Amino acid sequence: MNALQRVLHVEDDRSIQAIARLALENVGGLQVLCCQSGQEALQQAAAFDPQFILLDVMMPGLDGPQTLQQLGNLLDLRNIPVAFMTAKVQPDEIAYYRSLGAADVIIKPFDPMTLATQVRSIWSAFHG
Repeated sequence: MNALQRVLHVEDDRSIQAIARLALENVGGLQVLCCQSGQEALQQAAAFDPQFILLDVMMPGLDGPQTLQQLGNLLDLRNIPVAFMTAKVQPDEIAYYRSLGAADVIIKPFDPMTLATQVRSIWSAFHG
């Protein structure tokens, strides 16, 4: 297994996007492609060749679950862990996200100092 380097982050809130980018690039040393919508992610994902996908659940237009479903037509998601980022984390909601193929759920608000560590541990568990 190669080391984790490329993370696709899909988030419509610019401030959350900026914090996540800082957390993953500056703290985590990862390369991040930020997309503001599911549609933008669908246009850019294949060229970026992500190794990990962070997906906001609630977005205008295509929401996270719809974006995940359509990304599955472009990328081989059997080798790419996907984590939803959401504040909706009741056990039945988490079970639903997992049923869609998510490897895990990262709770918002997240801690910028530990986000890269969380992503790497999901990556390791997925490939373990």
